[in-house]
Amino acid sequence: MNFSEHPQFPAALSLAGQLADVARGIALAHFRTPLAVERKADGSPVTVADRDIETRMRRMIRAAFPAHAIRGEEFAAEGSGEFTWVLDPIDGTKSFVTGYPLFGSLIALLQGDRPVLGVIEVPVLGERWVGCEGRATLFNGRQARASTCRTIEEAVVYTTTPETFNSAERRRFEALSARAALRRFGGDCYLYGMLAGGHCDLVIEVQLKPHDFMAAIPIVEGAGGRISDWRGQPLGTVSDGRVVAAATEALWRQAIEALSAV
Repeated sequence: MNFSEHPQFPAALSLAGQLADVARGIALAHFRTPLAVERKADGSPVTVADRDIETRMRRMIRAAFPAHAIRGEEFAAEGSGEFTWVLDPIDGTKSFVTGYPLFGSLIALLQGDRPVLGVIEVPVLGERWVGCEGRATLFNGRQARASTCRTIEEAVVYTTTPETFNSAERRRFEALSARAALRRFGGDCYLYGMLAGGHCDLVIEVQLKPHDFMAAIPIVEGAGGRISDWRGQPLGTVSDGRVVAAATEALWRQAIEALSAV
């Protein structure tokens, strides 16, 4: 049974929209204002906005679904059970703190280890993608569709930054993207929305954690695309952090062949 047929689907979908609304409001209230930026143990930045958004989302989830577990970027995991919410309050904090508008909030719901609902909320642009297992992806309420690109030579390829690649990964990315029609950089979670909307064809990333990609899975798949790790294996809560998303099955297969090459 697809999650769209599950008895909890209507309430979960409604809650996901409410969580995105809250994230949008808090993020916009802090965007391009003086913010204290702290550094976490891994060196990544965090602000009061990240923590406020996740705090509010957790409170709302506990009120609506007390039996659901919650996993977020900023605070400790809580609960266990069939369903788990995975939250990234601000994906692209470096963009957020420098006033660059292509950051977002990510909301995913997992049934077991399977992401069945995902939201990419991009506050500054007023853009939102919603994907749900068994349903077409929606962009601001209208159906989104990935492109029909089938070859690397025709593809528009994006990655957030090449700085995250190690030397071997960099060689593979460079070899693949050198064949592409166009290569661009920057975007974080926005790239998966772009792919779902048919505006780019291939997204290649590394060093991602589950809260960075879980929401993207039903969004990309619901728009007709494919998303996996670089070996072509499904993404899960245990992952090596390497992600490739493609507009079509044929393009995905070509990308996997290039990225998994020794």
